[in-house]
Amino acid sequence: MNHIVLVGLNHRCAPIELRERLSFRREQLSEAFSRLRTEAGLEESVILSTCNRVEIYASVAELDGTFDRLHRFLSGHGGVDLLDLRARLYSYTQPHSVRHAFMVASGLDSMVVGEHEILHQVKQAYEWAQEHQATGKTLNALFQKALNAAKDVRTQTGIGCGCSSIGTAAVALSEKIFGSLADQTVLLVGVGKIGERTVKSLAGRGVRQIRVMSRSLPRAVTAASLYAATPLSLEALNAQLREADIVITATSAPTHVLGLQDVAEAMSHRPKRPLCLIDLGVPRNVDPSVAALENVHLFDVDDLQGLVNGYAAQRQGAVLEGERIIEQKVGHFLKCNVPLSSALVEVP
Repeated sequence: MNHIVLVGLNHRCAPIELRERLSFRREQLSEAFSRLRTEAGLEESVILSTCNRVEIYASVAELDGTFDRLHRFLSGHGGVDLLDLRARLYSYTQPHSVRHAFMVASGLDSMVVGEHEILHQVKQAYEWAQEHQATGKTLNALFQKALNAAKDVRTQTGIGCGCSSIGTAAVALSEKIFGSLADQTVLLVGVGKIGERTVKSLAGRGVRQIRVMSRSLPRAVTAASLYAATPLSLEALNAQLREADIVITATSAPTHVLGLQDVAEAMSHRPKRPLCLIDLGVPRNVDPSVAALENVHLFDVDDLQGLVNGYAAQRQGAVLEGERIIEQKVGHFLKCNVPLSSALVEVP
């Protein structure tokens, strides 16, 4: 088999301002995979782009120049200075690239350790690469084994207990600010996987006024019906800003859903009444300049880091057991599938 390489960055080595510039939307993947073939010379590739990481996995016959080409590809995609970007990137070949893939899929490398969303995101990234004929024997084997390892970690350890999603962390942050959320009006914008788990967490905390908003009203209706929430279309956003105490955004929109003027106008109708905005989008859903408005408290995914560190410490035993399982799975995969090369590792 070929060499398995990985180039990427995540929440540990790059702030959200950089991650959002490098993120990939689904509609960009066709061109991206085409460029990876022609410009980077990749035989196989998978692009994983989430709120906390952007990573490119690839299979190459020879390592010579591969990392430089991938660095330049990401620099061009994000419009980021190459030297500045290189200082943030990690670049691995096996066994480190294989171990990293297994750790990511299992939620052991996530900001929210054991998060539920990452397994779906890794599977989706792999399926999208397959749709574009970007994978072959090597990456098919890698991602199938990584997904299987992730399921074993989740079923054999307690890694998914407690605060195990970014949406749950957002709700926990809201509780730190407001105390009980029972009497707060919470507006959720976006009902993808993160949004669905956020609604579930809100309902579990006893929130009585949950409003669920989506560009697709039928999707909002479906999500709201499970938890006695109120479904709304995105056209009602500005009006809802006047009423909500907490707004949690989790959309895949390429531009800001909430701008400075939108929030300023809403605040003029609610003098002295604070508004908490928790932005889980990458790219960000809320214009960062909104934070300058009086009585507006804006948080993004990076602001959740300190909160989730405490939850990770509580699950340290499960983390160690998960890592033991991963080491066994990686060793078996390398023995059966991949030639061991001298491991090149570049960590910022």
